Amino acid sequence: MNLNHIINTIEEQHGLSVEDGLRLLAPDAVDLIELLSAAYFYRKTHYGREVTVHILNNVQNGFCPEDCRYCAQSRSSEAPIETYAMKPEAEILAEAKAAYEQGAHRYCMVFAGTGPSDNRIKTICGIVRRIKEQYNLEVCVSPGIVTEGQAAELKAAGLDRLNHNLNTSERYYSRICSTHTYSDRLSTLQAAKKAGLAVCSGVIVGMGETPLDVVDMAMQLKKYHAASIPVNFFIPIPGAAIKQANGLTPEYCLRVLCLFRLINPSAEIRMAAGREMHLRSLEAMGLYAANSLFLQGYLNARGTSDKQTLQMIKDAGFTIKSDVPLDQLIDRQTEEDNGQGLKTVNELRPFNNKG
Repeated sequence: MNLNHIINTIEEQHGLSVEDGLRLLAPDAVDLIELLSAAYFYRKTHYGREVTVHILNNVQNGFCPEDCRYCAQSRSSEAPIETYAMKPEAEILAEAKAAYEQGAHRYCMVFAGTGPSDNRIKTICGIVRRIKEQYNLEVCVSPGIVTEGQAAELKAAGLDRLNHNLNTSERYYSRICSTHTYSDRLSTLQAAKKAGLAVCSGVIVGMGETPLDVVDMAMQLKKYHAASIPVNFFIPIPGAAIKQANGLTPEYCLRVLCLFRLINPSAEIRMAAGREMHLRSLEAMGLYAANSLFLQGYLNARGTSDKQTLQMIKDAGFTIKSDVPLDQLIDRQTEEDNGQGLKTVNELRPFNNKG
């Protein structure tokens, strides 16, 4: 398969087959540069050379009753994370302000736990309204499993997107979690869609799944018309149940990003957690398939410094979707890279007790 064959297959068949997807992941079937060129054709068609920057707020850390084996916050984890209950509203709003000023287009609030109570939904709705009133930010919330009624309340409050990751395929799901089912996750995506919310749903690659599982994930998210797909590459955290990443070479990670772009041509594909660790010197090439990424690391794990990430975007010839120019953002940054590892409480809660 070459560039023209890939594009013609997508256009003539209205998408790729499972067999096509498996060929794209195999290094001897499709040349990597041809594959990146095909992915970039659709990335450029829908997003030009613009990169959307997201900043996560880990609103509540730990105390989760679920046993997801990949997660540092899981009840099965012994990772030495900083735990805290839901942050006060003033702290959340201060972080939203900082995210806007640091060039974020979208502010993502993530809650640990199975799902929110109705009272928590009302609290989240109030926070969403205040953020939308004050800043030119899109807001995404990752609340856990929600009902149709809760999703409708969030939509009425002005929420733009609801995140609920599939994480892996249906066939592999029982290998990574036993306290809820794959169907539970699908029900939340259905509730979000019924409420008129854009769906953000991502995956974690490198937990022992097969290439067929990866293709199935991409196909399932196509079925749900996911507007945003964070592609995470597993970060091993000491104390979590899954001890190491499996099969993640830089080339394979690029092929995975291209696969998700080609199966979901118009979706926002995010080069998410683990990009620094697993793409290594090929990280900038991921932007030819992906059109978004995170600043300031992930939930509990650090990433590279904001300056390094923003400079990478500029050096690769891309720009960002922000009210603040990219060069101005780069000039503001100091080169602070604390290396890989878990975030400190000061990194997780920069505005705690600061008014």
